[in-house]
Amino acid sequence: MYTDTEVEPFVAVDPTDPSNVIGVYQQDRWSDGAARGLVASRSADGGRTWTESYAAFSECSGGDPVYDRATDPWVTFDAAGDAYQISLSISADQATSAILVSKSTDQGATWGPPVTLVRDDTLDRFNDKESITGDPTRPGHVYAVWDRVTSPLGLPGRPFDLPSVLRHGVPLFSRTTDGGQTWSTPTAMTGGLLGTVGNQIAVLPNGTLVDVFFGYRRAGLLPTPNSLFIGVVVSTDAGESWSRPIPISDYVPAVSCDGEQVCDPDSADPVRAGTNLPDIAVDPATGRVYVVWADARFSGGGTTDVVLSSSDDGTNWSTPVKVNQTPTPVAAFNATVDVSSDGTVGVLYYDFRENTPAPPLPTTVLLAHSHDAGATWTEQRLAEPFDMQNAPVARGLFLGDYQGLDNIGRDFLAFFSRTGAADDTADVVSVRVSAP
Repeated sequence: MYTDTEVEPFVAVDPTDPSNVIGVYQQDRWSDGAARGLVASRSADGGRTWTESYAAFSECSGGDPVYDRATDPWVTFDAAGDAYQISLSISADQATSAILVSKSTDQGATWGPPVTLVRDDTLDRFNDKESITGDPTRPGHVYAVWDRVTSPLGLPGRPFDLPSVLRHGVPLFSRTTDGGQTWSTPTAMTGGLLGTVGNQIAVLPNGTLVDVFFGYRRAGLLPTPNSLFIGVVVSTDAGESWSRPIPISDYVPAVSCDGEQVCDPDSADPVRAGTNLPDIAVDPATGRVYVVWADARFSGGGTTDVVLSSSDDGTNWSTPVKVNQTPTPVAAFNATVDVSSDGTVGVLYYDFRENTPAPPLPTTVLLAHSHDAGATWTEQRLAEPFDMQNAPVARGLFLGDYQGLDNIGRDFLAFFSRTGAADDTADVVSVRVSAP
């Protein structure tokens, strides 16, 4: 266990009071999965100062003792300004996995008892990669989505111990329509020979739900040609029913190092990053939807770049463009997108552009912004480079599969993890940015 490490942050700004911000992250990461608990940091002054609170998602934070660990933090606000935090809570042996939701009615100062959306107590079924989204168009509506991964054909062992081509993640959906008093029974959003991970819902101004995901198609247990893709499903009835999967683009993987897409360019040490996990944002004025991820299409399969596609309706998507200006052959990764109140598109990411052939791995945090709906981009460096080699190790150097970005009016609020000066250290920081 890496004590005093904070990784995998996410952030949300209260739509009813933009000075109120809540960010969540893992606290005390374990090398073999999850953390001792999840922490929420709350700011009542637009990100200038922060105080901590937490929900009872794990034994460490006063929760059910069966949940030794918690992971995949996410937070959102509903239309009334109440906050909802979601957790993947698990036992140390991963035999038990559950999706829990806790609500705050006092701007994140305290959190109510967690509600269980799903719980599985078996080694061959695992819930994973949840997210939660408040609906700004329907009072009291909040949506949760995640994957349930199963071992196919009764094969023994945990799903994550199996080769990736044998994993089958079915996206599950649950919602509340009464401000969290009750939640619907989880239902599958897609069926058939499609596996997904990284599902995340965004709500268009007209109330349409767009769920984005990384997907893989297969024939039986085997992948099909061009099997990896970024796609969406769409609902026009608040999640009662969903469209067939709509591809945004094929996914182009990079040459891997020990199974990871991002590597230390000097040592080839793996860096665990959520390159294939998409992020989604909506321009509330125009309804235009933006999706970002990282893949290797612009480097001929060598290293990952930040990729963006957009849509006016969630069903017809533009040809992906490259966002970052990172020189090859170094990677850009963990892309996160948001749209400010004046329509500026912002994308937050890490890259290795300042690396030199030496033991440290300088890592840069950048915000690219576009004032023309993603046609052209300008980059800003948000902080001095930090050494990724100091990060905790969890299947590679690890600061999280994602990071947080939201807006306070015309400003962006970046919420990310960076390493300290010593080995196995990581802290979450926020930076408020005015895009020129």
